[in-house]
Amino acid sequence: LAGTVPEEGRCTVERVDASLTYSLFLQRYGRPLTRGGVPGREPAFRALCTREKLLAAFGACPVRLSTANTYSYRKVDVPFQEYVEQLLKPQDPARLGSDTLYFFGDNNFTEWGPLFQQYVPPPFRIPGTSPAYSFGIAGSGSGVPFHWHGPGFSEVIFGRKRWFLYPPDKTPHFHPNETTLAWLHHTYPTLPPAERPLECTLRPGEVLYFPDRWWHATLNLDTSVFISTFLG
Repeated sequence: LAGTVPEEGRCTVERVDASLTYSLFLQRYGRPLTRGGVPGREPAFRALCTREKLLAAFGACPVRLSTANTYSYRKVDVPFQEYVEQLLKPQDPARLGSDTLYFFGDNNFTEWGPLFQQYVPPPFRIPGTSPAYSFGIAGSGSGVPFHWHGPGFSEVIFGRKRWFLYPPDKTPHFHPNETTLAWLHHTYPTLPPAERPLECTLRPGEVLYFPDRWWHATLNLDTSVFISTFLG
């Protein structure tokens, strides 16, 4: 089931191209935006994110896993190699998010610093904010159910990642311990067209901008490697 999760029928998040200027971004940063893959973007960083390179560089390092539910109640520390070789699997449709461990951003910035130093983030900033990186790897069908926080960018390095977004004044119907995969199969089909979220699937090299306090849920359609730049 997890390996056959489809992309959305049509991306409903506004798409921009590499010609987007900073002044236009500042006019639009109150709503989600996606940017298509830019040819040649981040080849050096992508080369560092293969399974072999990451295991060689960080295999012995502990990583902090969070439960894949809205509030991420539980944290578990395991060696990165153990996560990749034993826990990086497709999402079990029967498991709750509170029972699913997910690596999506609790990075030790001292240990992972050499990797982050090679990343060139999206070029735009919101005045008064500074960037912080969050790196993650997850199996097909995994993801985080609806939640919100401050603004930022998310880029896919390998795989595909499907996003669902609602504005701050439109709280989605979901259970915080239900996985995004279960929500997609059980709740999403019952939503009238007017109540469906904005959605889009990111492919390698594509970037999504999520505004401040917008509800969003994610679903990895493949085993995915991704990095977010939070603007705090």
